[in-house]
Amino acid sequence: MMIRRCKESETENIFSIINDAARAYIGVIPADRLKNPYMPMDELRHEINSGVEFWGCEEDNELVGVMGIQNVKDVTLIRHAYVRTARRNHGIGAALLSYLRTMTGRPILIGTWADASWAIRFYEKNGFRQVSPEEKDRLLKTYWTIPDRQVETSVVLKENDRSNPI
Repeated sequence: MMIRRCKESETENIFSIINDAARAYIGVIPADRLKNPYMPMDELRHEINSGVEFWGCEEDNELVGVMGIQNVKDVTLIRHAYVRTARRNHGIGAALLSYLRTMTGRPILIGTWADASWAIRFYEKNGFRQVSPEEKDRLLKTYWTIPDRQVETSVVLKENDRSNPI
């Protein structure tokens, strides 16, 4: 397993991984937030152009998982964390998260869907905790650019061990 920065030429692979993994959201997240594809190519390119830097996990010369990191104001956001459906539960997401955590001394925040219980459990298992609903709303409006409906249906997690207050 090798963690490395994704190349611009791998945008199609990133797109494929995100939309394969996002099938898990069908019937889970609110129907009005689900699109097909989940993340269209123009949205992915917008995220990259807005400063999301994708890192990938490669196994046997194949990109099998991706996770983005983005510095916003005084924090670092973990964005768009996805592992190919066939490769889940093999430590890929944990390896990516662990690697990205070493890349910053800033407080780290993660937003995810409130109904994606598996994602919340994953982040909690890896040293993050959910913030209060009031703090969630404040953080999402301060550090993310997302619709109000997504704010309503999301949670924010922050690291347990970072001493920097947000």
